[in-house]
This record gives sequence, C-alpha cells and structure tokens, in this order.
Amino acid sequence: MFNPYSSPADLPDPLPKTPQPALSLWGVLELWFGVSRRVTPRAYAISGVSLALLKYAVEAFAIWVYTSSFFTPLQFINPSWTIREPLLRPAPLWLAWALFLWTLPFLWIAVTMSIRRAADAAISPWLGLLVLAPIVNLLFMLMMCLMASDEGAIWSPTHSPPSNQDRMKCGALAVGASVMIGGLMLWVSVYLLSTYGTALFLGTPMLMGTTAAYLYNRPHPRGYGSSASVGLLSVAVAGAALCLFALEGVFCVAMALPLLLPIGAMGGVLGKAIADCTRRPGVELLGAVLLWPLLAGGESLLVSSREYVVLTTVEIDAPPEAVWNNVVDFPDLTEPRPWYFRWGIACPERARIEGRGPHGTRYCEFTTGVFVEPITDWSPPRRLAFDVAQQPAPMFELSPYRNIHPPHLDHSLRSTRGEFLLIPLPGGRTRLEGRTWYKFDMFPQWFWTLWSDMMIHNIHQRVLLHIKRLSESPPAPPAAGAGGQAGQFGAKKNGQSPADRIGCTVVACLCHPPRDAYDAGNVRLEDLPNRRRAFDSRRGARDDEAKPRPAAVHRPIARQEPPHRHSAGPRGV
Repeated sequence: MFNPYSSPADLPDPLPKTPQPALSLWGVLELWFGVSRRVTPRAYAISGVSLALLKYAVEAFAIWVYTSSFFTPLQFINPSWTIREPLLRPAPLWLAWALFLWTLPFLWIAVTMSIRRAADAAISPWLGLLVLAPIVNLLFMLMMCLMASDEGAIWSPTHSPPSNQDRMKCGALAVGASVMIGGLMLWVSVYLLSTYGTALFLGTPMLMGTTAAYLYNRPHPRGYGSSASVGLLSVAVAGAALCLFALEGVFCVAMALPLLLPIGAMGGVLGKAIADCTRRPGVELLGAVLLWPLLAGGESLLVSSREYVVLTTVEIDAPPEAVWNNVVDFPDLTEPRPWYFRWGIACPERARIEGRGPHGTRYCEFTTGVFVEPITDWSPPRRLAFDVAQQPAPMFELSPYRNIHPPHLDHSLRSTRGEFLLIPLPGGRTRLEGRTWYKFDMFPQWFWTLWSDMMIHNIHQRVLLHIKRLSESPPAPPAAGAGGQAGQFGAKKNGQSPADRIGCTVVACLCHPPRDAYDAGNVRLEDLPNRRRAFDSRRGARDDEAKPRPAAVHRPIARQEPPHRHSAGPRGV
C-alpha cells in the first residue's frame, strides 16, 4: 500500500497534464465544495466571477424586496459592512442573519479553491488562507488567476483507509497545538494591538482548525468526519480555556461560537486535504503561523469603524403631551427581566433628569452603571435629544470568577447619542421612536453588529413599552387607609403570591439585608443576583452602620451639669 508520507524518492510521478473535458453539474459542485480536484487558473477565475455574480444577484434582490433600495455593484465589491448596513436598516432583523448564513458556503468555496490553486501553482497551500485577510485577499486572488499551473505540482488525494492508530494521542496533541496558536493570536491582536479584527475572528479559527487536522492526519490518514471534529474541538477548547483562565465570560464566548465553530470545522477538512494531497514540508505550517500576526498588525492600521443607528418604535394610545411627561421622568421599570438581561446584558432600571431645557442632564441607570447624557434638544412634546458623555460597560461577564473585565468592555461598543421622537397620530395617539447612535470596533462588523443591534433594540423595547404602559394606564387612585393596606397584604403583588414574596424576602435578606421594611417587602426573584453582588461591594458600609454609637452621644447630658469648681480633671467629665 502506498504510504503518503514516504520519502520523496518513493513518490510516484505526477499525473500528466491532459486537457480536461467540460465538467458536468456534479463536477462543478465537486470543484466548488470538494477538496480532491485540482484548480487551474481558468477554473479559479471563472468560478470566482460566476459565484460573485450569483451572490450579488441574490443579495441585491433581497435588499430591493425588503428595503426598496438598489444595491450597486460597487457597494457589493467593497468588503466593508458600513456600506451594507444603511441599506439593511429598514429591513427586518432576520434578513441580516439570513445573509450571514448565505455567506458561509461562499467563504468555504473561496478558501478551499484558493488552497488548491496555490498547490497547483507549486507554492505553499497554506498561502491560500490569505483569502481571509482584508485588502491582501484581493491581490492574492488576482495573483492566483495569473499564475500558471506547474507541471510538477502535486495535489492527488490518497485512498488509504482511515487508521485508528494513536488516534487519541494525536488528537490531543493536535488540539493542544492549535489552542496555543489561538492564544498567540489573542495576545497579539487584543493585548498587543488592541484590536478585535477579522484576522482574529475569521483567520484564527480557520488556522486553528487547519493546523489541528493537519497534525492529526500527519502520522496516519484519518477520516474527514473525525478531522472536521478535531478542528471544531480545537475552537471549542480554546473558548473554554478563555472562560477557565478568566479572560472572557461565558456569554461573550457563546456569542462568538456561531461564527467560530463552523470556520473551525471547515479548517479541519482543509487540514485533512493538505495532509493527504500534498507532500510539502511541515515547516511551511510554522511560516503560516508567523505570518498571521503580521496580517493582524496591518489590519489594525487600515480598518476603521463608523457610526451605526438603531431605531425602535411603538404606538401609544395617548396624546403626545401625556407621553412626554413619562419620557422625561419615569419610575423604576418593574417588569420582569428577560433571560438575556439576567445573564449579563446591561438592563435599564430607571431614568431621571436634573434641570430642564437644553442645559439639563439625563441620568439613565442600568444594572452595570449610569449613563450621563447632556441634553442637546428639549422640544416638548416632540423631541428629546442628548449626547452620551459617560457610559458604563455594556454588560457584565457571566463567569465563576469575580471582576472579569476583558478589554472590549471598555472601548469596543460606544454609544454616542440618542433621542426620543414623539409623532402625533390621528385619534389622539402617538408614535414614539427611540434612536441610539453607536460605534462598534469589533470585526467583521457584518457579524458583530447583528448582536449589538439586537441588544440595543431589546433595551429600547423595554424602555418604550414601559413608557407605553405608563401613558395608557389611568391615574393612580389616592393612597388607601390602614384597612386598604391590610386588604392588599394577602393578595398577589407584582405577580407573586404572599408565600412567594415571603420566600424571596428571606433569601434576599441572607444575600442583602434590607434597610427598611418597604425594601424587604418588594424583593423579586430576578433581583436576587444583583442584590448578592451589591451585598459584596457594600458589606463594609453596612458593618459600619451596624456598629454602636460612640460614648460621645452622652456628652450633652454631662455638659448640662454644673461645673465642679475644685475638680482636678477636665471640665464636663
């Protein structure tokens, strides 16, 4: 049986280059989605142009149907998400996610054909990963279209049966090596260059998966399924390591996995193909690993973020004058928090305004801190606009450790301004629009802005629906007497039965002793984690309050007594 890893002297002669007949439909699909066929310059160029036209036609049609906007070819060629985002703004949120899923097969075709084209040109197949690098990929694809095929190049898959010899050992070593590569890229991108770029979120999982599967298949040939699993496992283990070593929280890692896991599995298949179909020296892998941090550094100098806007609207059965009063000042949001707010996303709690008019300041309190928002437009009852002068972290990390604070919480997502717009409708109704402008310095932005837009939209929904309930509810009746209070004691309050309220109060008192009876009686189950964190930070203050007063409180009584004329000690003692 032929050993694909034997010495060069034992290798068979390369297959002669003969003119190939036209491919059938199955042959075209195998060329695009498979890894066994060689890719000539002609096939690479024709496939690239035809697939680009197909992708553009589908995306332009979808954007035109849902937004009535024309997606120009120049906008399509531009890789920046800042070009597409304004076009998709009027579209439903699911359309952006659908376009993301639509992009994944084209990403696979671009990478696998670039690797095979590089091998066909007798250069390192690892250079095919350059197709993932912004700006550089355009030059690389042009070069691949122009370079001729090399007669001595080898891309011939072996048909050896998969081997289970040293399977667990090789898999563990391969995953460990790929995790080290991921750690290196994380340190270079985040802690050295202070950037969360495409090289980190696209190139790194692809390189990790490819490396893991290549090392896994290097001693003995394995199956494609197990190779893809090793590539996926390397990314999953790297994510678990980030949480284990307190570098990231569980929620942030979970948001990145829909992008990272498929790319890691793709890399696993490509690593298997490189190990089986080429006889290149393994030192080329080291060159690819060292080249990728340089690309990350170049990306950090070229990319720039722009300002995005999120719009949310509700219609209220109340005139603008009534709605305006609740926009300016509204009480605590008592509605139950959805799971994503309880898991770490900043949740709005209350808002207040100090001063009136354009010289006032709005303070919006979230579970992570306070937004300080100087008012820029005060036009009752039509528009309230403000800038964001200071903001807390957009979330707190869900982690078994305390004080987890990755760098992206400080500078990646920055709100710049916001507004409430009240539009009168027929019948004494009002359309309330809430807008937030923000900047997001995480790439690829076509993926991360899907999460940020959803998060900000949910924050808007919570605030606007709260204003809607306040504006549509009748005025509160006057406070009941003692008998009325007694009658309410046994009824449900805030959706909780008396037994539930007593149980929540007992548990909350163990985590956060209430300062008065009113605080103890209004404890809700979803508030317990926040009360526990507040208890840890304010324990010292409560201990000081619990200490007995010093003896100096008795001094006024002593000073009221007549002085002792012949006392040898100090007066008043």
